[in-house]
Amino acid sequence: MGISTVTATRILKGQINKEPGENSCLEMDKFPFVALSKTYNTDSQVPDSAGTATAFLCGVKTNRGVLGLSAATKLGDCNSSKGNEVDSILKWAKAAGKSVGVVTTTRINHATPAAAYAHSAHRDWYSDADMPPDAIQQGCKDIALQLINNIEDIEVILGGGRKYMYPKGTPDVEYPEDPTANGTRLDGQNLVKLWCKKKPPSKVTRYVWDRKQLLGINTKKVDYLMGLFEPSDLQYELQRNTSTDPSLSEMVSVAIRILQKNPKGFFLLVEGGRIDHGHHAGQAKLALYDAVEMDKAVGLAGTLTSEGDSLTVVTADHSHVFTLGGYPPRGNPILGLAQDPSDVDKMPYTAILYGNGPGFKIDGGKRENITGMDTENVTYHAQSAVPLKSETHGGEDVAIFAKGPMAHLLHGVLEESYLPYAMGYAACIGTNQNHCAESTDMGDPHLGTKLSPENYAHPGDFIKGY
Repeated sequence: MGISTVTATRILKGQINKEPGENSCLEMDKFPFVALSKTYNTDSQVPDSAGTATAFLCGVKTNRGVLGLSAATKLGDCNSSKGNEVDSILKWAKAAGKSVGVVTTTRINHATPAAAYAHSAHRDWYSDADMPPDAIQQGCKDIALQLINNIEDIEVILGGGRKYMYPKGTPDVEYPEDPTANGTRLDGQNLVKLWCKKKPPSKVTRYVWDRKQLLGINTKKVDYLMGLFEPSDLQYELQRNTSTDPSLSEMVSVAIRILQKNPKGFFLLVEGGRIDHGHHAGQAKLALYDAVEMDKAVGLAGTLTSEGDSLTVVTADHSHVFTLGGYPPRGNPILGLAQDPSDVDKMPYTAILYGNGPGFKIDGGKRENITGMDTENVTYHAQSAVPLKSETHGGEDVAIFAKGPMAHLLHGVLEESYLPYAMGYAACIGTNQNHCAESTDMGDPHLGTKLSPENYAHPGDFIKGY
């Protein structure tokens, strides 16, 4: 969700509401503090999601493809990961007595959610079937197993990824005739059953796999909830079966209502992960409609929480080589054509373009003539400059939007790894808690005079040594 995606999403949101779009306002646009995040990995100018998620959740930049481990780890080398584990802000929150949750539209053991609880030398070790034999022999565990064992009692887990939780060949509950949806585990374990078994008998624990079950949850009574709604990733918002699959907003609503019962507060990670997938496919419409849904979830979260006691941060792990240009007039459909054809080859081109990806086409030695094509069709691949099967990430900075307590700490141009320390400082969790003993006449340890914006002109003034 790079800045160009944010801009295009804003225009699309307005056009969905029958407006020109350019002057529309996203929920995240309303946040009072904005910063830029530098997203590079330690070994890569243009990052991947594992390294970036480790940065913004664990506070440590690392190598491309590595999860929850420092840069001393070599990609795919199990032995090199030993002793290089780094903890996430989700774990810090849990240690402080807060409730915690993870919500995603991808599989629950995909890169971003996995960085909250797992340590893996390779982001693709979803189940033991995805691991090389030597990694298993050396004692490394797959990401799905780590979800169950690493941070016990995560209160809310919502996303996809059912097939990684069941023994190989187990028919999927929703798609029993589809062999690609079957369980994949080679160790024979049923991790859903194991997760339920680990919960205290005195607590109410629920597992659900479709929308009706999720929305039927009594959030006042349920203590632990796991919802896995697809064998792998959830469907794109535009292609979602609204009878069986919940929206991101619906998952967020249930998650917050369960987590906010804890008087000590909560930490919730929410990912609109299929924005990224739509871009990789060069299908801008899928990406942007998922981004609109992400923004809807941001707005809903705002109505369910108070800006006085909840810090909300919206950012992206990285950008994409996605842009919009060509001087289209105000109100031009965001998925439509630029105003004038090229003054070189005289062919029309789309206002949205990718630097690379599957939208590159040559017809008779010339650029494809898209005159008359339905560029707003969900299957259309926006034009790209370089042919690739999958479009790549972009290396430029991404935006950080923040509101709530200590949101002023997020301003300027920041390293991505700074994010969890600012959030932890605001919540008095993690290692930097010296300020938490400060109090006011109200008796609130979070509101000491030490924390006022005028006393900290720049985020780096109070966080040292990380």
